[in-house]
Amino acid sequence: MEIKRFAAIDIGSNSVRLLIENVLQNGEGPIFKKSALIRVPVRLGANVFSQQAIPEITIRQLVDTMIGFKHIMRANNVLHYKGCATSAMREAANGSAIVKRIKREAGIDIGIITGNSEAHIIFNSQRAVRERVGKNCVFIDVGGGSTEITVFKNGKVHAAKSFKIGTIRLLQKTVTKAEWKKMKDWLSSKIFRMRDVSVVGSGGNINRISKLAQLKTDKPLSYNKLKQIVEELQQYSYDDRIKKFDLNPDRADVILPAGEIFTTIMNWLHATEIFIPKVGLGDGIVREVYKEYLNGKSSKL
Repeated sequence: MEIKRFAAIDIGSNSVRLLIENVLQNGEGPIFKKSALIRVPVRLGANVFSQQAIPEITIRQLVDTMIGFKHIMRANNVLHYKGCATSAMREAANGSAIVKRIKREAGIDIGIITGNSEAHIIFNSQRAVRERVGKNCVFIDVGGGSTEITVFKNGKVHAAKSFKIGTIRLLQKTVTKAEWKKMKDWLSSKIFRMRDVSVVGSGGNINRISKLAQLKTDKPLSYNKLKQIVEELQQYSYDDRIKKFDLNPDRADVILPAGEIFTTIMNWLHATEIFIPKVGLGDGIVREVYKEYLNGKSSKL
Protein backbone atom coordinates (compact mmCIF):
# COMPACT_ATOMS: atom_id res chain seq x y z
CA MET A 1 0.00 0.00 0.00
CA GLU A 2 1.38 3.40 -1.03
CA ILE A 3 0.89 6.39 1.30
CA LYS A 4 1.23 10.01 0.16
CA ARG A 5 0.52 13.30 1.94
CA PHE A 6 -1.52 16.26 0.75
CA ALA A 7 -2.61 19.47 2.46
CA ALA A 8 -5.30 22.15 2.55
CA ILE A 9 -5.03 25.69 3.90
CA ASP A 10 -8.37 27.19 4.90
CA ILE A 11 -8.24 30.93 5.63
CA GLY A 12 -11.56 31.68 7.29
CA SER A 13 -13.02 34.68 9.05
CA ASN A 14 -12.45 33.39 12.58
CA SER A 15 -9.32 31.25 12.20
CA VAL A 16 -6.77 29.77 9.79
CA ARG A 17 -6.34 26.00 9.45
CA LEU A 18 -3.81 23.64 7.94
CA LEU A 19 -5.11 20.13 7.29
CA ILE A 20 -2.65 17.41 6.30
CA GLU A 21 -4.06 14.07 5.18
CA ASN A 22 -2.50 10.74 4.33
CA VAL A 23 -3.89 9.23 1.15
CA LEU A 24 -3.62 5.47 1.05
CA GLN A 25 -3.63 4.15 -2.48
CA ASN A 26 -4.77 0.58 -3.11
CA GLY A 27 -6.74 -1.33 -5.67
CA GLU A 28 -10.09 -0.24 -4.25
CA GLY A 29 -9.43 3.50 -4.57
CA PRO A 30 -7.92 6.20 -2.34
CA ILE A 31 -8.50 6.25 1.41
CA PHE A 32 -8.17 9.65 3.13
CA LYS A 33 -6.84 9.63 6.70
CA LYS A 34 -6.33 12.81 8.73
CA SER A 35 -2.68 13.19 9.75
CA ALA A 36 -2.66 16.64 11.37
CA LEU A 37 -4.93 19.64 11.85
CA ILE A 38 -3.39 22.91 13.01
CA ARG A 39 -5.66 25.83 13.85
CA VAL A 40 -4.39 29.36 14.48
CA PRO A 41 -6.84 32.01 15.83
CA VAL A 42 -6.23 34.73 13.24
CA ARG A 43 -9.57 36.57 13.23
CA LEU A 44 -9.67 38.31 9.84
CA GLY A 45 -13.37 39.08 10.13
CA ALA A 46 -12.92 41.25 13.23
CA ASN A 47 -12.30 44.34 11.09
CA VAL A 48 -13.48 43.39 7.62
CA PHE A 49 -17.21 43.28 8.35
CA SER A 50 -17.16 46.69 10.01
CA GLN A 51 -14.24 48.52 8.34
CA GLN A 52 -13.98 46.66 4.99
CA ALA A 53 -10.22 46.12 5.36
CA ILE A 54 -7.78 43.90 7.24
CA PRO A 55 -5.31 45.92 9.40
CA GLU A 56 -1.53 45.55 9.26
CA ILE A 57 -1.23 43.81 12.64
CA THR A 58 -3.58 41.02 11.46
CA ILE A 59 -1.89 40.79 8.07
CA ARG A 60 1.47 40.28 9.78
CA GLN A 61 -0.02 37.54 11.96
CA LEU A 62 -1.48 35.86 8.87
CA VAL A 63 1.81 36.02 6.94
CA ASP A 64 3.72 34.58 9.91
CA THR A 65 1.15 31.76 10.09
CA MET A 66 1.65 30.98 6.40
CA ILE A 67 5.43 30.86 6.88
CA GLY A 68 4.90 28.38 9.71
CA PHE A 69 2.52 26.29 7.61
CA LYS A 70 5.09 26.11 4.82
CA HIS A 71 7.71 24.65 7.17
CA ILE A 72 5.21 22.16 8.59
CA MET A 73 4.23 20.98 5.11
CA ARG A 74 7.89 20.58 4.19
CA ALA A 75 8.55 18.56 7.35
CA ASN A 76 5.63 16.29 6.48
CA ASN A 77 6.74 15.74 2.87
CA VAL A 78 3.51 17.17 1.47
CA LEU A 79 3.43 16.58 -2.29
CA HIS A 80 0.74 19.07 -3.21
CA TYR A 81 -1.45 21.62 -1.42
CA LYS A 82 -4.06 24.28 -2.09
CA GLY A 83 -4.84 27.41 -0.09
CA CYS A 84 -8.33 28.92 -0.09
CA ALA A 85 -9.50 32.16 1.52
CA THR A 86 -13.20 32.67 2.17
CA SER A 87 -15.65 35.34 3.33
CA ALA A 88 -13.37 37.84 5.10
CA MET A 89 -10.78 37.95 2.31
CA ARG A 90 -13.54 38.11 -0.29
CA GLU A 91 -14.90 41.29 1.22
CA ALA A 92 -11.65 42.95 2.30
CA ALA A 93 -10.70 45.87 0.08
CA ASN A 94 -7.05 44.81 0.49
CA GLY A 95 -7.70 41.09 0.03
CA SER A 96 -5.91 40.77 -3.31
CA ALA A 97 -2.90 42.72 -2.01
CA ILE A 98 -2.68 40.37 0.99
CA VAL A 99 -2.68 37.32 -1.29
CA LYS A 100 0.27 38.80 -3.23
CA ARG A 101 2.10 39.59 0.01
CA ILE A 102 1.65 36.03 1.26
CA LYS A 103 3.15 34.75 -1.98
CA ARG A 104 6.06 37.19 -1.76
CA GLU A 105 6.93 36.77 1.92
CA ALA A 106 5.81 33.20 2.66
CA GLY A 107 6.02 31.54 -0.74
CA ILE A 108 2.48 30.19 -0.37
CA ASP A 109 -0.17 30.37 -3.09
CA ILE A 110 -3.63 31.40 -1.90
CA GLY A 111 -6.81 31.75 -3.92
CA ILE A 112 -9.84 33.77 -2.85
CA ILE A 113 -12.88 31.63 -3.62
CA THR A 114 -16.50 32.65 -4.10
CA GLY A 115 -19.22 31.64 -1.68
CA ASN A 116 -20.73 29.20 -4.17
CA SER A 117 -17.31 27.65 -4.85
CA GLU A 118 -16.90 27.22 -1.12
CA ALA A 119 -20.25 25.45 -0.90
CA HIS A 120 -19.34 23.09 -3.74
CA ILE A 121 -15.93 22.25 -2.27
CA ILE A 122 -17.62 21.42 1.02
CA PHE A 123 -20.14 19.29 -0.88
CA ASN A 124 -17.30 17.25 -2.39
CA SER A 125 -16.21 16.21 1.08
CA GLN A 126 -19.63 14.77 1.91
CA ARG A 127 -19.87 11.74 -0.37
CA ALA A 128 -19.49 9.19 2.43
CA VAL A 129 -21.87 11.19 4.63
CA ARG A 130 -24.67 11.23 2.07
CA GLU A 131 -24.87 7.44 2.12
CA ARG A 132 -25.80 7.57 5.81
CA VAL A 133 -28.24 10.48 5.91
CA GLY A 134 -30.47 9.77 2.93
CA LYS A 135 -30.98 11.01 -0.61
CA ASN A 136 -32.59 14.33 0.34
CA CYS A 137 -30.38 16.47 2.54
CA VAL A 138 -29.67 20.07 3.54
CA PHE A 139 -25.99 20.61 4.33
CA ILE A 140 -25.19 23.68 6.46
CA ASP A 141 -21.67 25.02 6.98
CA VAL A 142 -21.46 27.96 9.40
CA GLY A 143 -18.39 30.19 9.40
CA GLY A 144 -17.43 33.55 10.80
CA GLY A 145 -18.54 35.55 7.78
CA SER A 146 -21.00 33.36 5.93
CA THR A 147 -23.23 30.33 5.96
CA GLU A 148 -23.04 27.95 3.01
CA ILE A 149 -26.08 25.80 2.28
CA THR A 150 -26.13 22.91 -0.16
CA VAL A 151 -29.36 21.07 -0.95
CA PHE A 152 -29.18 17.49 -2.17
CA LYS A 153 -32.14 15.98 -4.00
CA ASN A 154 -32.20 12.27 -4.79
CA GLY A 155 -28.50 12.08 -3.91
CA LYS A 156 -27.41 14.86 -6.26
CA VAL A 157 -26.72 18.56 -5.79
CA HIS A 158 -29.95 20.43 -6.33
CA ALA A 159 -28.79 23.92 -5.28
CA ALA A 160 -26.03 25.67 -3.34
CA LYS A 161 -25.75 29.22 -2.05
CA SER A 162 -23.69 31.37 0.30
CA PHE A 163 -25.32 33.88 2.65
CA LYS A 164 -23.75 36.80 4.54
CA ILE A 165 -24.82 35.39 7.89
CA GLY A 166 -21.89 34.33 10.06
CA THR A 167 -20.88 34.18 13.70
CA ILE A 168 -18.67 37.28 13.65
CA ARG A 169 -21.27 39.26 11.70
CA LEU A 170 -23.86 38.35 14.33
CA LEU A 171 -21.53 39.37 17.15
CA GLN A 172 -21.00 42.70 15.40
CA LYS A 173 -24.76 43.02 14.73
CA THR A 174 -24.26 43.55 10.99
CA VAL A 175 -26.69 40.86 9.78
CA THR A 176 -29.90 42.40 8.45
CA LYS A 177 -33.41 41.00 8.68
CA ALA A 178 -33.44 41.09 4.90
CA GLU A 179 -30.51 38.67 4.73
CA TRP A 180 -32.27 36.25 7.11
CA LYS A 181 -35.41 36.46 4.94
CA LYS A 182 -33.32 35.92 1.82
CA MET A 183 -31.92 32.70 3.29
CA LYS A 184 -35.32 31.46 4.49
CA ASP A 185 -37.07 32.18 1.17
CA TRP A 186 -34.28 30.56 -0.86
CA LEU A 187 -34.27 27.45 1.31
CA SER A 188 -38.06 27.15 1.23
CA SER A 189 -38.07 27.32 -2.56
CA LYS A 190 -35.33 24.69 -2.93
CA ILE A 191 -36.88 22.07 -0.61
CA PHE A 192 -40.44 22.60 -1.85
CA ARG A 193 -42.26 19.22 -1.97
CA MET A 194 -39.14 17.32 -0.86
CA ARG A 195 -39.77 14.60 1.73
CA ASP A 196 -37.61 12.90 4.33
CA VAL A 197 -35.05 15.71 4.35
CA SER A 198 -32.00 15.13 6.57
CA VAL A 199 -29.86 17.96 7.97
CA VAL A 200 -26.06 17.88 8.14
CA GLY A 201 -24.01 20.48 10.01
CA SER A 202 -20.39 21.48 9.52
CA GLY A 203 -17.96 23.92 11.12
CA GLY A 204 -15.87 24.18 14.25
CA ASN A 205 -18.73 25.40 16.40
CA ILE A 206 -21.19 22.62 15.68
CA ASN A 207 -18.33 20.13 16.10
CA ARG A 208 -17.62 21.59 19.54
CA ILE A 209 -21.31 21.49 20.46
CA SER A 210 -21.42 17.80 19.49
CA LYS A 211 -18.49 17.21 21.85
CA LEU A 212 -20.31 19.02 24.67
CA ALA A 213 -23.29 16.77 23.95
CA GLN A 214 -21.01 13.72 24.18
CA LEU A 215 -22.40 12.65 20.82
CA LYS A 216 -21.55 9.10 19.77
CA THR A 217 -20.01 8.46 16.35
CA ASP A 218 -22.56 8.29 13.51
CA LYS A 219 -25.40 9.35 15.84
CA PRO A 220 -27.42 12.52 15.11
CA LEU A 221 -27.84 15.36 17.59
CA SER A 222 -31.45 16.12 18.43
CA TYR A 223 -32.81 19.63 18.00
CA ASN A 224 -33.90 19.65 21.64
CA LYS A 225 -30.39 18.74 22.84
CA LEU A 226 -28.81 21.36 20.57
CA LYS A 227 -31.18 24.02 21.88
CA GLN A 228 -30.57 22.91 25.48
CA ILE A 229 -26.78 23.26 25.09
CA VAL A 230 -27.08 26.69 23.47
CA GLU A 231 -29.40 27.89 26.22
CA GLU A 232 -27.03 26.57 28.87
CA LEU A 233 -24.07 28.37 27.27
CA GLN A 234 -26.10 31.59 27.22
CA GLN A 235 -26.39 31.51 31.01
CA TYR A 236 -22.66 32.04 31.47
CA SER A 237 -20.36 34.97 30.80
CA TYR A 238 -17.63 34.79 28.18
CA ASP A 239 -14.98 34.10 30.85
CA ASP A 240 -17.08 31.45 32.54
CA ARG A 241 -17.76 29.68 29.23
CA ILE A 242 -14.01 29.34 28.73
CA LYS A 243 -13.52 27.86 32.20
CA LYS A 244 -16.65 25.73 32.63
CA PHE A 245 -16.84 24.27 29.11
CA ASP A 246 -13.10 24.22 28.31
CA LEU A 247 -13.56 26.46 25.26
CA ASN A 248 -10.78 28.29 23.47
CA PRO A 249 -11.05 32.10 23.82
CA ASP A 250 -11.81 32.49 20.10
CA ARG A 251 -14.53 29.83 20.36
CA ALA A 252 -16.28 30.99 23.53
CA ASP A 253 -17.91 34.00 21.85
CA VAL A 254 -18.77 32.66 18.37
CA ILE A 255 -20.31 29.39 19.57
CA LEU A 256 -23.51 31.18 20.64
CA PRO A 257 -24.31 32.86 17.30
CA ALA A 258 -23.43 29.58 15.56
CA GLY A 259 -26.02 27.85 17.71
CA GLU A 260 -28.53 30.54 16.76
CA ILE A 261 -27.92 29.94 13.05
CA PHE A 262 -28.27 26.16 13.29
CA THR A 263 -31.38 26.21 15.49
CA THR A 264 -33.03 28.87 13.29
CA ILE A 265 -32.51 26.86 10.10
CA MET A 266 -33.63 23.64 11.78
CA ASN A 267 -36.79 25.45 12.91
CA TRP A 268 -37.48 26.51 9.33
CA LEU A 269 -37.02 22.93 8.17
CA HIS A 270 -39.00 21.45 11.08
CA ALA A 271 -35.95 19.23 11.59
CA THR A 272 -35.76 17.13 14.76
CA GLU A 273 -32.10 16.10 14.41
CA ILE A 274 -28.83 17.05 12.74
CA PHE A 275 -25.94 14.85 11.63
CA ILE A 276 -22.45 16.17 12.41
CA PRO A 277 -19.79 14.29 10.39
CA LYS A 278 -16.91 16.59 11.42
CA VAL A 279 -15.75 17.22 7.88
CA GLY A 280 -15.73 20.50 6.01
CA LEU A 281 -13.96 22.82 3.60
CA GLY A 282 -10.47 21.47 4.32
CA ASP A 283 -11.55 17.91 3.57
CA GLY A 284 -13.03 19.01 0.25
CA ILE A 285 -9.87 20.93 -0.66
CA VAL A 286 -7.66 17.88 0.01
CA ARG A 287 -9.79 15.83 -2.36
CA GLU A 288 -9.36 18.48 -5.06
CA VAL A 289 -5.62 18.55 -4.39
CA TYR A 290 -5.38 14.79 -4.79
CA LYS A 291 -7.19 14.93 -8.15
CA GLU A 292 -4.80 17.67 -9.32
CA TYR A 293 -1.84 15.52 -8.28
CA LEU A 294 -3.16 12.60 -10.33
CA ASN A 295 -3.29 15.00 -13.30
CA GLY A 296 0.39 15.85 -12.88
CA LYS A 297 0.38 18.85 -10.54
CA SER A 298 2.67 19.16 -7.51
CA SER A 299 3.71 21.96 -5.18
CA LYS A 300 7.16 23.47 -4.67
CA LEU A 301 7.73 24.14 -0.98
